Amino acid sequence: MHYGMVIDQGMCIGCQTCAMACKVANNVPDGIWWNRVLTDGGPYSETARGEYPYNLQMDFVPISCQHCENPACVKVCPVGATYKDPETGVVRQDYDKCIGCRMCMGACPYTGVRSFNWEEPHHAVDFATGDANIPAHQKHVVEKCTFCYQRTSQGQTPACMELCPGRARHWGDLDDPNSEVSKLLATREHKQLLPEEGTRPSVYYLV
Repeated sequence: MHYGMVIDQGMCIGCQTCAMACKVANNVPDGIWWNRVLTDGGPYSETARGEYPYNLQMDFVPISCQHCENPACVKVCPVGATYKDPETGVVRQDYDKCIGCRMCMGACPYTGVRSFNWEEPHHAVDFATGDANIPAHQKHVVEKCTFCYQRTSQGQTPACMELCPGRARHWGDLDDPNSEVSKLLATREHKQLLPEEGTRPSVYYLV
């Protein structure tokens, strides 16, 4: 089994709903985002490239941990806190083992997909939100997208998919030729981020 995600850029409207769904479901601390939507366009967020008014283009690029088949982060972690789940291929983080060295952050070529808790995690409300079985956030550890392991391990889909108004996200087993993600990759033009890095991401973008 090899879990992966396919994102249809033509259907993404840049609404950031996926980012907020992720933050709530995983009770992600203030100031930290595991999932973001970047703008491929002008020099500022949500601005187009090109010449006004007839030659303008703008695309949105949702980005989080790419759950690589050949993860650079796993290779450099000195204590095994960053590891690849042998059953699903998901790159996971063990908060109890993490020593806060941040070598995984330095090795990852996808800037900004990992965050570090410099202080005790704080939240906008004084009670936990989201799923009941998520690991507790800790000071001096690295965090990132888990593909909502607490959900997918129970046969559910990641939170970022459930509220996407454009239905731009697709989730499934890349090893299963009959899965939705495999069929999309077989029939649609697609790309991966930074293929030259050799990490072989498990997140694909339909173009």
